Amino acid sequence: MSKRSLVFLVFLLLVFVINGCVSIPGQVQLVAMDVDMGLMQVQASCINGDRSGHIKVSASSNAELDADHISLLNWNIYKGQRDNWARDFSQLIQRQDILVLQEALLEKELSQALHKQLFNWSMNTAFYYDDVEAGVLTAAKVRAVRSCGLRAAEPLIKIPKTMLLSEYALSNGAQNLLVANIHGINFTLGTEAYEQQISSLTHAIINHKGPVVVAGDFNTWSDNRMAIVDRMVALLSLKAITYKNHNRLTIFGNPLDHVFYRGLELIKEESLNVTSSDHNPIRVTFRVPSAQLVGVKL
Repeated sequence: MSKRSLVFLVFLLLVFVINGCVSIPGQVQLVAMDVDMGLMQVQASCINGDRSGHIKVSASSNAELDADHISLLNWNIYKGQRDNWARDFSQLIQRQDILVLQEALLEKELSQALHKQLFNWSMNTAFYYDDVEAGVLTAAKVRAVRSCGLRAAEPLIKIPKTMLLSEYALSNGAQNLLVANIHGINFTLGTEAYEQQISSLTHAIINHKGPVVVAGDFNTWSDNRMAIVDRMVALLSLKAITYKNHNRLTIFGNPLDHVFYRGLELIKEESLNVTSSDHNPIRVTFRVPSAQLVGVKL
């Protein structure tokens, strides 16, 4: 992205705000959909890494992920703006256990596609665009044990970027799988705000003792930003995926989208080339090693 394009994009966003197209909730606002219980809207902020007491859902007969096969799709869907998005999305989410989406716009096409595939989901709303929620959304074929959200304001345009943490029970009876979904701060002159965002996410994860997946659009378009993420990866004892292809979106030679993991065995990875978003999706399959107990090395 050129500096001229970046300035123009910031200008457009400011125009949208001034014209009232965008409104921002006063605090962390989660929208959740359960295939049996329906739509819920709650305030559930991850504060000081304590996720207890935030959107707890009762266990049910379909409440556990298969520990031997967990398929996950990570994708910035560009608000579903491109003509062929709905077709690609419907195909890509088939046979997936977990969806980790950024720039989700909660319009009819998205909600219907998730409902058709019987996904439970929650969204951390960054803003409302013409009264429609937009933010990060995590969906799964089973109910989350609990979910909570974080957000960080873009320093220049003041529109939040959001993060969402969701825990899922596993069929092997081990600790819950924690899935963290992040849309990284983008428009900064330095890295201070970005480092604060990554730090808040790190502290929300650090006490989790079970398997972890941290995925999203990190906006790691500079070496300095990537170094900040690398420090998070080291602190949380995460592993990075070595991709066999190079379809991930890159800016200034740096990939923006990542999937990191801990306490899991990687079975398969692929980065797909699509035209239905400005980002390409990442699809991975994990399994949980038997009797695996993991924690953070401090």
